[in-house]
Amino acid sequence: MTKVVISGTGLFKPSQTITNAELVESFNAYVELQNAKFADQIAAGEREPLAPSSVEFIERASGIKQRYVMDKSGVLDPHRMFPRLAPRADDELSLMAEIAVHASRQAMEQAGKQGKDIDGVICAASNMQRGYPAMAVEIQQALGAGGYGFDMNVACSSATFGIEQAVNAIRAGTARCVLVINPEITSGHQEWRDRDCHFIFGDACTAVIVERADTATSNDQWEVLGTKLATQFSNAIRNNFGYMNRCEDTDPNARDKTFRQEGRKVFKEVVPMAAAHIEAHLKDLSLQPVDVRRFWLHQANLSMNQLVIKKLVGGEVTPDIAPLILDEFANTSSAGSVIAFHVHHGDLNRGALGVICSFGAGYSIGSVVVRKL
Repeated sequence: MTKVVISGTGLFKPSQTITNAELVESFNAYVELQNAKFADQIAAGEREPLAPSSVEFIERASGIKQRYVMDKSGVLDPHRMFPRLAPRADDELSLMAEIAVHASRQAMEQAGKQGKDIDGVICAASNMQRGYPAMAVEIQQALGAGGYGFDMNVACSSATFGIEQAVNAIRAGTARCVLVINPEITSGHQEWRDRDCHFIFGDACTAVIVERADTATSNDQWEVLGTKLATQFSNAIRNNFGYMNRCEDTDPNARDKTFRQEGRKVFKEVVPMAAAHIEAHLKDLSLQPVDVRRFWLHQANLSMNQLVIKKLVGGEVTPDIAPLILDEFANTSSAGSVIAFHVHHGDLNRGALGVICSFGAGYSIGSVVVRKL
C-alpha cells in the first residue's frame, strides 16, 4: 500500500479578536434593548425576559477566553449582532478563498511545494460562501495548482473527512499531492444573540498537505497509519439556512437559519461515541490508547475533550496529552483539531504516535492516526 504522509500545515487567523468581556458587554446591551422593546409583553407574562451573560458563565461552560473574527464591529453592535463584510465583485478573489490561500501558502512552504506540485484541492468546511462555482476550484486557480478541486461539508468533521479523501486519492493513484483546506468563517452562521451559544465560535483557516511519502521533502513528516470515519444522524446540532429558504417563503432571519444545538444532549451522546470511535480505530491498527503520545481533538468544549481522554487513558488529562487551543481560538468548527496539531506537534520525537480527531453535527466523527517520521 502506498505510504502517505502529512508534510505541511498552515494556519490563518484574522487580525481582530473579541474577548469575553467585550462580547458580554455587547450581548448584555442587546438584552437590555430587547427587554425594553418587549416590556409590555414581559410584564403581561406573554414573553420571557432575556437573561444577561457573564465572563464567568462563558469560561465555566466552555474554557473559551477570546476568539478571532473577520469583523468585530458588526458582531459587537447590539443593534446588529453579526459581522459586517463588504461584498466583492465576481472577478475578485472571494473572502473564503483569500483566507484559504493564506493558510495554503504557509502549508506549501513548510512542505516545500509549489502550485504545480499539487494535483488535488479539497475545500472542506462547515459552510461554503456560495453554492457554485466550487470554492476549491477558485483556490486551485489562485495557487496555480493542477488536477482537480471540490468542496465538501461534514460540519465540524470536515477536515478529517477531507484528509481521508486525500489519502484515498493518493493510494488509488488519482493524485500524488493533495491540499486540504478548512476555511471556517463561523462568525457568519453563529447566533450571537442566543445566550446559550453566543460565545462558542471564532474564525480561522487551516491547510494540510497530504502526499506520497516518496515525493515528500520536508523536515516535518507524519505518516498516516489509518483513517476512520463514522456518521449517525442527529438533529441535536442544526442549521436550516440554504437555497431552498426563499422557495419555502420562510424568514431568512429566523432563529433556525443560524447555528443551534441542544448542548447537554450533544455532550451526553457525543463523548462516549468519540471515545469508542478512537479506541476502535486504534484497535484496528493493533494499537491501544496508551500507545498514543498526543491527541489533537476537536476544539468545542474543554470538559468534553477532557472526558473523552479520561475514557480512553484514565488519570489526569494534561495539555501535553491533549493540547487545547480553545482559550485563544474558541470553536473554529473543522479547523479546530488541525489548529491543535499545527501548533502542538513540533516538540514530539521521531516515532511518536498521535490522533487527530473531530466530532460534530451529523453526528460525524473522523480520526486520523499518524506517526512522526
